Amino acid sequence: MLSYVIPTRDRPERLRATLDALADLGPHEAVGGAEVIVVDNASLEVPILPRVLRSGVPVLHIRLPRNDGAAARNEGVRAASAACEWVVMLDDDSAPTDTAFVEGLARQPADVAAVSADIWLPERPGRAPIRESGGLPEVFVGCGVALRRRTFLDLGGYDAALGYYAEEYDLAARMLLDGRRVAFDPAFVVVHAKEARHRDMDTILARLVRNNGWVAQRYAPARRRIDELRESRRRYRRIARAEEALAGYGRGLRELRATIRHQLRRPMPEALWDRFTGLAAARRTLLAAYAEAPFATAAIVDEGKNAWAVARALGELGVRLTADNDDAEALVIGTLSPGPMLDSFERRLHGRRPGARRVIMPWTPGAGLPVEPLRRAA
Repeated sequence: MLSYVIPTRDRPERLRATLDALADLGPHEAVGGAEVIVVDNASLEVPILPRVLRSGVPVLHIRLPRNDGAAARNEGVRAASAACEWVVMLDDDSAPTDTAFVEGLARQPADVAAVSADIWLPERPGRAPIRESGGLPEVFVGCGVALRRRTFLDLGGYDAALGYYAEEYDLAARMLLDGRRVAFDPAFVVVHAKEARHRDMDTILARLVRNNGWVAQRYAPARRRIDELRESRRRYRRIARAEEALAGYGRGLRELRATIRHQLRRPMPEALWDRFTGLAAARRTLLAAYAEAPFATAAIVDEGKNAWAVARALGELGVRLTADNDDAEALVIGTLSPGPMLDSFERRLHGRRPGARRVIMPWTPGAGLPVEPLRRAA
């Protein structure tokens, strides 16, 4: 049996569309059925929900007296049937395209606590479909992930103090400290409508700055902590400028300075931190690419999340980085966030001529996947 857990607040139309999309997936007979658990974060307009989807899947509606943010998911997991080994976390504007991923969940090794989805944003006029940003090789995105219910409960679920943003990083860090792994399954395809309402960029930047700072303070090894905090500030300052949200950035920085000393330190060993940041995956994948066909120079292209780890892994191989793409023997995608990385890779392979320079991903999502474009969502 499978449980879908969906937090919501004041978006009844969007929620209804998501429930319709889940009904289209059928009764989930192959896994003994499913259930949908909607957790309402004190909506001003209480959504009216069916007790059963037209597919026969039951719907449980939990109303909270306050807005618990992402931690509302905790109530949903606690209410899930004990027969459910896996709970699928969605937003009220995201849903899987089919149930192909369910068979993959049954095959996951016991130490895999979370399985990330390949998350797509919907097509928009004049623009090709692209994937969701965020996440790392072993950090999932909350609008499309399957979590082992027992592990989630044992670890205490999401930290309510974080509200929204970076709560997945905090939970993924605790999973790794518990000896677990996070996997990625390209057969698990989720479309995220990314409803614009209630998305204030100043508020988002304030949360991102504060919460990512908390994660670094809590889990970074002692000698990496300061560098990680500085890198986080640099990254979100660039984003704040691009989004015209410098006021939110400043507010988040002030909140971080006022609260950082109150964060309980659980520093990871260096090797575990390298997994958490994606450096370990970049080292492993780029070493394999280099061993297959050595290259002396590379250009890092389409830089994004943790581009520094890609540069460090290449430097450890003795590969010289060049700012001029024309001088490089290989082009290496400069982000460890799975969505933007796969988009960049597919875009650069499209129309590529024989004999053109190699294009290398810094990690390959999905065990045994061929290095070729993954399928797009329908």
